[in-house]
Amino acid sequence: MPLPASAIPAAPEENRILPAFRESAEVLTLLALRRSTKVVHLAPPGPDAEQLDALLRIAARVPDHGKLGPWRFVVIAGDGRERAGLALASVAADDASAEAARQTFLRAPLCVMVVSTAAPHPKIPEWEQQLSAGAACQNLLLGAYAMGFGACWLTGWACYDARARAALGLQEHERIAGFIHIGAPTEPPSERVRADWRQRVSRF
Repeated sequence: MPLPASAIPAAPEENRILPAFRESAEVLTLLALRRSTKVVHLAPPGPDAEQLDALLRIAARVPDHGKLGPWRFVVIAGDGRERAGLALASVAADDASAEAARQTFLRAPLCVMVVSTAAPHPKIPEWEQQLSAGAACQNLLLGAYAMGFGACWLTGWACYDARARAALGLQEHERIAGFIHIGAPTEPPSERVRADWRQRVSRF
């Protein structure tokens, strides 16, 4: 049973001293065992309005050099899932691709398109802004998992196609960091092979 939005603390006021966090085996377990749920295993119900607002607030609580907020969230739910799919289908390469595009957002009850709004800045490199958008994707995944939902971060051709981005309402400089599909998992995810982190550690 997913947790209600009330389980998440309210946003603190600016400059408020935050409580010191103690060690948490639950958080470490979440991080150690987090596993995306395959989109075909995401079913209704998805988050309700209050749960979604809480998840988006968590998604926005990421490192953000300069406090630019270099990302935005586009919620694709309800009838909007079909409209977004039709928008993608209108710029698909062929009939087979168009049919797949129409189904893109119907596979889960909810999708959040995380958009990187990174732009040239006199002090903040665009790369740092883009990394912040990626962090927002990961926070959304972790928040959905902790709330009791399944979630999956997908990209695909639409993220790299200018016409697809325009069809989904993005401005020319904006990029899609990811499509975060969220729903109730119909079966528990199984572990998959991971990159061996030991082979990717060096000491300077």
